[in-house]
Amino acid sequence: MDWYGMADTQIMSELGKRIKATRQRKKYAQAEVAERAGISTFTISQMENGKNTSLASLIAVMRVLKLLDNFDSLIPQQVISPVALL
Repeated sequence: MDWYGMADTQIMSELGKRIKATRQRKKYAQAEVAERAGISTFTISQMENGKNTSLASLIAVMRVLKLLDNFDSLIPQQVISPVALL
């Protein structure tokens, strides 16, 4: 997917679709995810529809859906060599 060629709203929409698909594949209702994440069903709905929600809400939903390990590929940890530190 050409993420750089997409507008921010398109990216949010795509992420929302993927979150919704994952939730449905795991057979969770929006209300169940919302309760376990400590957020409202409105926030889940907004997120799944590509609307702007907080990073904290995204993290909470990803935790419930067991997706947090994806952050390693999203933003890999940068290792700085000891030589570069000098």
